[in-house]
Amino acid sequence: MKKQRPVNLDLTTIKLPSAGKASILHRVTGVAMFFALIFVIWAWATSVSSADGFALVKDIMQGAFGYVIALGTLSALSYHFIGGVRHVVMDMGHWEELKSGNTSANVAIGLWIVVTITLGVVLW
Repeated sequence: MKKQRPVNLDLTTIKLPSAGKASILHRVTGVAMFFALIFVIWAWATSVSSADGFALVKDIMQGAFGYVIALGTLSALSYHFIGGVRHVVMDMGHWEELKSGNTSANVAIGLWIVVTITLGVVLW
């Protein structure tokens, strides 16, 4: 018996709708927040350990690396929150159709981009 299945699936040919991209992005930002939490816990533990530790964390956070970490963490948190609110609304029975689901996904992604740019300007 010969199975008719793809042997080498080219993932670049698959076109996901906006709702699928928003769902994957929600999962990715959840993982990103987990890894950002590792840095946050380290920075907190180091900063409260001694005056030198506080100075070290302060120097790191005032540099470019600290800006990228802070903006990345806040960006992931903001999308995860926006996507979470979208999922809660969908759980209540709204935006479940294909058109409204894609529209809400596009709005969530657009709002996330605006929030991230605003955070970048404020943190700068």
